Amino acid sequence: MFSNIGASGFIMIVILALIIFGPSKLPELGRAAGRTLREFKNATSGLLSDSEPAKKETSSPAALRSESEEKDKNTQQ
Repeated sequence: MFSNIGASGFIMIVILALIIFGPSKLPELGRAAGRTLREFKNATSGLLSDSEPAKKETSSPAALRSESEEKDKNTQQ
């Protein structure tokens, strides 16, 4: 589907994305896309290899955030 996009098409897509989202929003969108792909990869890796259990991500941003919130609550008391 996207195999026929050349350099000029890619440049046009990048320029259009800059116009629509702005330079400050593009890094956030890239991070969100990366997290989504990583979660999808981790979820499907368990399905593909039945003999090997899927690896759990212990240092996810949500887990780190909740740990830091608990520490903050304990220090305030």
